[in-house]
Amino acid sequence: MPAVPAPRAGDVPELLAAARAGDAQAAHRLGRLYAQHGDRAAARMWWERAAAGGSVDSAYNLGIWHEMHGSLEDAVTWYEAAASTGDAEAATNLATLLLEQRGDAGAARVWYESAAEAGSRRAARRLALMCEDAGELGLAREWHRRAATDGDAASAHDLGFLAYCAGEEAETVRWWECAARGGHAESAYYLGLYLHACRDPEGAEAYYRLAARSEHPGAASRLGGIALTRGDLRTARGWFEQAAGAGRAEDQRMAGFVCVELGDTAAASHWFGRAAAGGDAEAAFNYGLLLIAEFGDLAGGRHWFRQAARAGHHGAAVELGGLLSVAGEHGEAQEWLSDPPPPAWDRPAEPELTARAELAAAATARGGGVPLVAAELAEVLSTWDVVTRPLHDLSDVLAWLAERSGVHESAVEHLASVRGTLVRPGSAPWPSPGELQHVLTTARDLRRRLGLH
Repeated sequence: MPAVPAPRAGDVPELLAAARAGDAQAAHRLGRLYAQHGDRAAARMWWERAAAGGSVDSAYNLGIWHEMHGSLEDAVTWYEAAASTGDAEAATNLATLLLEQRGDAGAARVWYESAAEAGSRRAARRLALMCEDAGELGLAREWHRRAATDGDAASAHDLGFLAYCAGEEAETVRWWECAARGGHAESAYYLGLYLHACRDPEGAEAYYRLAARSEHPGAASRLGGIALTRGDLRTARGWFEQAAGAGRAEDQRMAGFVCVELGDTAAASHWFGRAAAGGDAEAAFNYGLLLIAEFGDLAGGRHWFRQAARAGHHGAAVELGGLLSVAGEHGEAQEWLSDPPPPAWDRPAEPELTARAELAAAATARGGGVPLVAAELAEVLSTWDVVTRPLHDLSDVLAWLAERSGVHESAVEHLASVRGTLVRPGSAPWPSPGELQHVLTTARDLRRRLGLH
C-alpha cells in the first residue's frame, strides 16, 4: 500500500471537512497530524473512524497505539484486523504479542507464517527460531535462509551454526562469510575459529582481525596468542589488554604474563590482581609470586596463595605450606603439604584443538542448551593428541592404549568416540555434560597411568 502523504498545516480545514464527510484516507492523515502534535486521544479517534472506513494503515496504527497506551486485548484486535488483509508488519506484531504476552506459540506461529510468506524478514527469522526450539531443523534452515537472503545477518550466522552442527563444511563457510560481510562480528570470529581448526592460520587471522574491528574480545584474545607465537610481545600485550578489558579472566592473566616479560611489573600486578579477584586460581597463584618476588609483600603473597589453594591449585598449596612453615605455623602448613590438590593438566593445547573446543562449546549453548566448557573439551582433545602422538599406525590404537595403560578398552573407545564427534561435527550428537565429565575422568586416568603430566 502506498504511503499516505503527511498533511501540511494549511491542509487541516480541508482534512477536517473530508474526514467528517467519511473520507477514510483524510481521517487517517488527520490522525497522524494529531499524533505528531502529541494529542493521542484525537489521533486514536480519527484512526478509529478511518479504520471503520477500511483504512488498513489506521488499524495497524491503532494496534501500536493500544500496545503503547491501551490494553493488550485491543492491540490484538486491531493488529488482527490489519493482518487479516495481508499486512505483513501487522501480522508480525500480532504474532509477537501473542507469543511474548500470551504465551500462545501456536497462534503466533500461524501469524508469523502469514507474515513471512508475505515477505517479512523479521517474521521469517522469528519463525526460524521457533522451528529451532521445536527441533524442526529443516524448516528452521528454510526460514533462516529466507531471512538471510533478504539481508538478515543474524539468520545467516545461525545458518552457519546449523550447517556446522550437521557437518556441512561448505555451507558453514558460506553463511558465516555472508554474515561477516554484513557486519556480524560473531560470524567473523567463528569463521576464524573454523579456519583455525582446519589448519588455515592465515585465513583465521584475517577473520579475527575483521571481528576485532568491532572490539570482539575473543578475536582480540586469539590475535594476542598469534602475536605471542611470533615473539611480538608489545602487540600481544595490546590485544590481550583489549580482551582483558571486557572482563575475561584468562586474558587478564595472559596480559599479566606478557607484562612480566616486558618488565612492567605494575601493569602485571594490575592484571593478575583483576583476574585473581575474579576467581582465577592460576592468576591468584602468579599474583602471589609477583607480590613476593617484586614487592616483598609476604602477607599479600600468602593471601593469594591461600585463595588459589582453596580453589584447587597444587602449586599454590605447596608454596603456601612452605611460607607457613617458615613462619612457624606448622599446623596449617602440614595441612596443605600433606594433602595438596592434585596437579592440573597445564600442557597448552594446540590452537587448532582449542578452536574446535570453542566451536563445540558455542554450538551446545545455542537455543538455551546447557553449554559444555571449552577448557574441558580442549583437555579431551589435547589428551588424545598427546597419547596417540607416538603412534605411526592408528589402526589399532584402542587396543594399544588399553594394553599400555590398563584402562578398560570400552572407556578408551568412549573417549575416542567423543573426540571424534568434536573434530567431525554431525557424525554423532554432541556429548552431554555428564558424558563429558565421564570422558574427562577417563582422559585424566589415561594420562596418569601413562605418566603424562
